[in-house]
Amino acid sequence: MSHIDQCRIIELPKHSDPRGNLSVIESGIHVPFDLKRVYYLYDVPGGSSRAGHGHIELQQLFVAMSGSFDVIVDDGTRRKKFSLNRSYYGLYVPGMMWREVENFSSGGVCLVMASTLYDPKDYYHDYDEFVAATRQPQK
Repeated sequence: MSHIDQCRIIELPKHSDPRGNLSVIESGIHVPFDLKRVYYLYDVPGGSSRAGHGHIELQQLFVAMSGSFDVIVDDGTRRKKFSLNRSYYGLYVPGMMWREVENFSSGGVCLVMASTLYDPKDYYHDYDEFVAATRQPQK
């Protein structure tokens, strides 16, 4: 099982010069998993929330590409909130973690890198079922 302490901010390389900044994200180097999927959330009304589900295996890295938002992670026992507002910081979230993305600023863009292809069987949509699963002994 994952524990909330495994969720952490990863500082991404930032290369600055007079033309602007460039950050690089390489699978297995800057991200602790092989990238299988990338998606992004945008045009989310200011103050709105997304997610509100858990994953069994999926690992993710959340990056605020523009604006800001909060990611709340929950391992079935503890909750922790991370505020993201810099494009050179990513939040790593391991599997068996509930996540909520909320408090989007106007114009906020949330980039998410994922360790697996989309699989509806990897989701928990009911929080009580997720918590019950975290209490079961590992196989």
